[in-house]
Amino acid sequence: MTFHRAEAIVNLDAIASNIAILKKRAGVPILAVVKADAYGHGLIPVARTAVDVGAQWLGVALLEEAIALRENKITVPTIAWLVPPGSDFASAINSDIDLGVASLEIFKEIIHASKSLGKRARIHIEVDTGMTRGGFLTEWESFLELLSKESEHIEVVGLFSHFARADEPGQPQNALQLKRFTEMSDDLNRIGIEPEIHHLSNSAATLVDASAHFDLVRTGIAMYGLTPDFGNLGSSQSLGLIPAMTLRAKLHVVKDVLAGTPVGYGALASTISDTKLGVVVMGYADGIPRIAQGAGVFFDGKRAPIIGRVSMDQFVVDLGATSLAKGGDWVTIFGAGSEGEYTADDWGRASLSINYEIVTRIASRVPRIYEQASTLGVL
Repeated sequence: MTFHRAEAIVNLDAIASNIAILKKRAGVPILAVVKADAYGHGLIPVARTAVDVGAQWLGVALLEEAIALRENKITVPTIAWLVPPGSDFASAINSDIDLGVASLEIFKEIIHASKSLGKRARIHIEVDTGMTRGGFLTEWESFLELLSKESEHIEVVGLFSHFARADEPGQPQNALQLKRFTEMSDDLNRIGIEPEIHHLSNSAATLVDASAHFDLVRTGIAMYGLTPDFGNLGSSQSLGLIPAMTLRAKLHVVKDVLAGTPVGYGALASTISDTKLGVVVMGYADGIPRIAQGAGVFFDGKRAPIIGRVSMDQFVVDLGATSLAKGGDWVTIFGAGSEGEYTADDWGRASLSINYEIVTRIASRVPRIYEQASTLGVL
């Protein structure tokens, strides 16, 4: 029997439901983004679920993530887009992993690997349309010249870019990026390169901007049931999405304390009345943000807020004077919010951050527990 002090429970059926909603909204094939251990939800289980329910592509940031998919016999088209110079391009090519190309230096190394292996690399050209992060910008013309000379050694599968402000519908920069993306696609066509797939939309654009869907959409945060932006796009519930992760932990001890008792490092907080405090066996080593204030846990139908600073392995919550909690009880740190519990959005705001960071930072020492109904395959 396994005893856990904390668990991240991942509902794979929720992920399947979210993908079905996104597929319907997109009207084009889905690329399921499973980078960063599937946003903390678990790379392999989530990837398998996504493929089972119709995601035709998988996307990761790192080459090692794509290789892990192949090692686990997941063979659908997969792109790794954060592959700096010096990456193991030969292994990628041999494993039929598509590669994002963001610079001349990267392209030259991929060409060299292709020639050495006698096998054409599958590439997606990344262009900088306004994010000013990865992708071709000032090197664009030089790249086009080299591409036209070396096209026999590679297969240009895709052209892609990334919105900077898709979670702000109507923001003029979105239209400018869309225009620039189309122009750079035309540049490729003029030298005889016509990629099979054009992809620009992230979760936010998938949900709100049909004009940017092109041939494929990349669904990340929304696939996990979380809103791309609570303020601009609304809650998960309003978008029809189901948060897939519930984080819970046990109480280490519960103790009665008097009003005015200082709590935690630096004694930055004190109880305002006689109460019961609970010590939760998770801390910043597990991914609980040290800065968090205004979030907490849910127990017996009530919220219990954090009091004092989060420590490395534990944090303290104010359970209230009448709480019946005792050491060993499970408390919910965040979940879907349907019963009044805190959500990943709540924790993001309490940490001056976003829900993306909350779920992806949950450490590997917190076991992932998977829930899945037998009907998953028919969704």
